[in-house]
Amino acid sequence: MSFLVLVRHGQSQWNKENLFTGWKDPDLTEKGEQEAISAGLALKKLGYRFDSVFTSVLLRAKKTTELMLIQLNQTSLTVIENEALNERDYGNLSGLNKDDAKIKWGEEQVMAWRRSFDIAPPEGESLKNTAERVLPYFLKNILPCLKKNQNVLVVAHGNSLRGLVMKLDKLSPEEVVKLEIHTGIPILYQVSTQGKILKKDLLQN
Repeated sequence: MSFLVLVRHGQSQWNKENLFTGWKDPDLTEKGEQEAISAGLALKKLGYRFDSVFTSVLLRAKKTTELMLIQLNQTSLTVIENEALNERDYGNLSGLNKDDAKIKWGEEQVMAWRRSFDIAPPEGESLKNTAERVLPYFLKNILPCLKKNQNVLVVAHGNSLRGLVMKLDKLSPEEVVKLEIHTGIPILYQVSTQGKILKKDLLQN
């Protein structure tokens, strides 16, 4: 048996400002840094140790990973970065205030882009598109670690983690668009050597 721990990065500056972020690269806020530290400390308190660590190439995820590993006293671990774990690309919405976007395109259209499974914003990705790059990366690079009894930490983003949780929890497209993944709250999976999910918990700090 091994453990897979998923963590959405701590609050970013653009989260705080209610902006569509996507592949843009803002830093963590002070609150976001504290969320990362708290997540690391909570995992340390429970005795978690990791063998492999994966994250996206975006600063907010990389910094969250760094702060967590400091708390876990595991800074010597090699962190594997890949854009397959990046947040959903919001295309032309990136950098816009979400309320301003509703004024420009209408609330119904913006909500369709945000909360549908397969409708992409202009020049961007749908949640379906995001899942289609996250899942092959997981199956090729992360799942083999779990089958070798390695404990794995994945620090990524709300939508890239939605795509992964959809697979792990066997959610339908209708269920996954309602799924909220909160910043800095570890999602804990116990995984068998066959890759089967045995148990899932949320670690509330």
